[in-house]
Amino acid sequence: MVRRSMSPRLDFEAEAIYQYPEHLRPSLAELPRAPGVYVFHGESETLPLYIGKSINLRARVMSHLRTPGEAAMLRQARHITFTRTAGELGALLLEAQMIKAQQPLFNKRLRRNRQLCSLLISGSRPEVVYAKEVDFSHTPHLYGLFANRRAALEKLKNIADEQRLCHGLLGLEKLSAGRACFRAALKRCAGACCGMESVDDHNARLLESLSHLQVMCWPWRGPVAVKEQTDELIQYLVIDNWVWLGTVDNLDDAARLTRASPGFDHDGYKILCRPLIRAEHDIIDLSAT
Repeated sequence: MVRRSMSPRLDFEAEAIYQYPEHLRPSLAELPRAPGVYVFHGESETLPLYIGKSINLRARVMSHLRTPGEAAMLRQARHITFTRTAGELGALLLEAQMIKAQQPLFNKRLRRNRQLCSLLISGSRPEVVYAKEVDFSHTPHLYGLFANRRAALEKLKNIADEQRLCHGLLGLEKLSAGRACFRAALKRCAGACCGMESVDDHNARLLESLSHLQVMCWPWRGPVAVKEQTDELIQYLVIDNWVWLGTVDNLDDAARLTRASPGFDHDGYKILCRPLIRAEHDIIDLSAT
């Protein structure tokens, strides 16, 4: 949905005076019932109003035009353009890239998070590590992707409270040698700090609680091509280390695509991890060809 930027009163007034945007009707003529990314343009040629994706471009754009809550954006729009893709995965990747690059007025802003961090659990105590310092694509035992250190520690505290884990063993507070932590006296810690529970059991419960947040390492030696296809269009999405390098129509062109910038792509990982790990698409290992 379009991000609201007005006050509730102005939103109400915009909806109250909503009229079907007849001036946009010419832009509908070529919209296909197929996957892709669409752009609402205003007066500015460099700052779009809104960028979206759909598996049915025509139906999705038509739904915008019938939505009174988007009246403010529709009145500013002058025309609509689109880019076809061969599937939803390609549309998701292209949409995220375009929003980050062009920062449309009515989209939720997507920016590269330079504080992106995770919880590294390779020893007895979790450690907050940053994507700018550690290669998240190849580092095992990472759990969760967090906007900053505070968010990572807050998640750790919540798990500790739910599972009666020891704040001292987790590094959340200082622990005096040979003494139970304060939370153990309140029955909020199961007692791994004072021998009432083994440290191994404590750590096992921590890992079980974090298991659904595990960051998956890139499972291939190099880049892969993910095939998407419609009745009239075949495309190959070239991916390396959870980063979308680009899309080609022919595998012979995949070698020319290189990584534009270093670093872990949070948005790319969220879009790609599940479908690639579950092999929901045809995947060609380019390092083996």
